[in-house]
Amino acid sequence: MGMIYWDSMIRHGGAVLFIAKEDGEKSLYVQYAHGVGDDPGDDPGEAFDKLEGRIARHAGGDMKICPLSNANAGIIRELFPFTRPVSHRGHPFTLGLGDRLGIASPGHIRLIRELDVFPVLAQQSIRELNLTNRTYDDVLSAAVWAVFQEGYRKGYGADGDHLKTRDEVMMALDCGFSMITLDCSEHIPNGLGAVVEFAIAIYHECLRGKDVDFELSIDETQTVTSPEDHLYVASEFKKAGVDLVSLAPRFCGEFQKGIDYRGDVRQFEREFALHASIAREMGYKLSIHSGSDKFAVFPAIYRETGKNVHVKTAGTNWLEAVRVIAQNNPALFRALLPFALTCLHEAKKYYHITENTDNVPDIDPLDDSELPSLLDRDDVRQVVHVTYGHILSAKNPDGAPTFRDDIFRTLNRHEADYYVALGARIGRHLPG
Repeated sequence: MGMIYWDSMIRHGGAVLFIAKEDGEKSLYVQYAHGVGDDPGDDPGEAFDKLEGRIARHAGGDMKICPLSNANAGIIRELFPFTRPVSHRGHPFTLGLGDRLGIASPGHIRLIRELDVFPVLAQQSIRELNLTNRTYDDVLSAAVWAVFQEGYRKGYGADGDHLKTRDEVMMALDCGFSMITLDCSEHIPNGLGAVVEFAIAIYHECLRGKDVDFELSIDETQTVTSPEDHLYVASEFKKAGVDLVSLAPRFCGEFQKGIDYRGDVRQFEREFALHASIAREMGYKLSIHSGSDKFAVFPAIYRETGKNVHVKTAGTNWLEAVRVIAQNNPALFRALLPFALTCLHEAKKYYHITENTDNVPDIDPLDDSELPSLLDRDDVRQVVHVTYGHILSAKNPDGAPTFRDDIFRTLNRHEADYYVALGARIGRHLPG
């Protein structure tokens, strides 16, 4: 059956379950040991009977080989409570780990397993769902299978990120997400009173009384959130009985995608200290959106919050996937980067970046060994970062995916390399 992920092996009643990979495809294996239960009340065949798959006959007992599907992930969540997302309330440092491909979470778990870090493994916005052609069921299932594969039992979260409407909030809740990030950017032009009114209404209608983390996002706007505005919003929430877990202001400077902070670091430090003080006084944590690679300001963020903060990353995981592709499948990378440049204008409708494409080199004369280091250049990082949706959805004239299948084949074949790359880059985002 190929490679077994030994950390996944677990008993349920009379069944032994584990994940293994054969011919490049992962499956859940359920070995049925007739009549043997851990407890007298166990149904030894519950996992075997409920999970969908094909039966394989063996002398030692029947085996069922099950796809890592959404339906089976739902059953796993029923059978094994540790695979369900939970609130991160009470955990000081929490890390949002948006996994746009659905294959990065095992690498995240291996990084933080022994650390005092609560991972929000499933984190996607509606924008990201649309660009990657995924659903919230897909996103949550990917996290469930990663937790099961790694035998991770310390808890994780699932964040419906940048949700803008009641229907979007309810969709994420109905899928079992444990965190809701309400994006109020569309209400900011009507004044902070409109933001507060909208957010309070959503909270009381959809979230009140639920064990769900509520985050307010007012960061995707051109208007910097002043400490005075922050205090006003927080005070109104407190008067309205809103149980806020985290808040994402629009900080000074530029938090652009996939690159370091751009702006006056000293000004950021001064203003951030005030925001941190307000959050501490009001009983919630600050949330750092577009936190990928913001190394210049991480020291101030962790110092001023006492490491009681939520940091969101997403693009870094995709960029490290592309780095692994450059290392192991240079022909694919040589096709992927020029394509990204052709669709950059369209991709920038969804993301604010200030790239200079003149700094993206012609890769034809470059040696294969030089390709991975291109992912260290800001302009290359930004181009590749924002075009992920176009890259993943590109089609050939015959309707076949241009890049998608090759991307997943390469990362599947070099799974260990991807986990190592994630650990190295995401590890730099953690407080010391």
